[in-house]
Amino acid sequence: MLATGAATIAVLAAALAGCGAGTESPPSPSASRSGAPGSKGVEAPPTLAPGPDGLTPVFKRGTPAAGKTVALTFDADMTADQGTRAAGGERFDNPSLISLLRRLRVPSTVFMTGRWAEEYPSQAKAIGGDPVFEIANHSYSHYAYTADCFGLPTIGEQRMAEDVERAFAAFRAAGARNVVPYFRFPGGCYDDTALRALAPAKVTAVQWDVVSGDAFATDADAVAEQVLKDVKPGSLVVMHCTRSAAPVTEEAVGRIVPELRRRGYRFVKVSELMRH
Repeated sequence: MLATGAATIAVLAAALAGCGAGTESPPSPSASRSGAPGSKGVEAPPTLAPGPDGLTPVFKRGTPAAGKTVALTFDADMTADQGTRAAGGERFDNPSLISLLRRLRVPSTVFMTGRWAEEYPSQAKAIGGDPVFEIANHSYSHYAYTADCFGLPTIGEQRMAEDVERAFAAFRAAGARNVVPYFRFPGGCYDDTALRALAPAKVTAVQWDVVSGDAFATDADAVAEQVLKDVKPGSLVVMHCTRSAAPVTEEAVGRIVPELRRRGYRFVKVSELMRH
């Protein structure tokens, strides 16, 4: 979402849908820093143990022990240079989607960029203060962590851990709580170099096994059908909560949630899915 034009939209649709290859994460979770700093009696969200040579671990879906659970995740994308577009009226938020998730009581994980939290601090604070949600890290400015990531601009290896910490700092500045030590790579692109560079940030990288196809989609039924077709017990679904880039997500969620519940699924946040 760095420029207009059909070619750019096609590129960014692919980037939002995701890519990526890399090292699989080990299966056993371990405790990490609390998602609600300063609170007492709150169990710390689980993280995965580091991979070989200390690589940042990667989580893609729950184990069979998760049973008929599914985690809906929503990327709140915004780049560092999109402030002028926001000032011009483009909406990178989707408060009505967040309200729907509240009404339907769907526990969800929002992967937020630091720039998004800066643009919408009151929304970041409200999402982070609502027990229905948890906030995870989607970088500060949605720059790619590998080369050739669907045309996204890239960030240098030496700045990767700093970029993650900058996003966490933006969440703190907005007053957001319920922040978990999880990170989603912009575009879903990563390699061993990126996993090694992020080790100081002590996060678990979170990918997905179900692509909703909501990025730049105009047919809510098609998005819902895609998710309903691909969801399996323990699935982790990637969607978006950016109105300008994913205008039919709210409508699609309104169809996905009751149907999956009818099929016996229970919705959980990533932190719960990771415990299995």
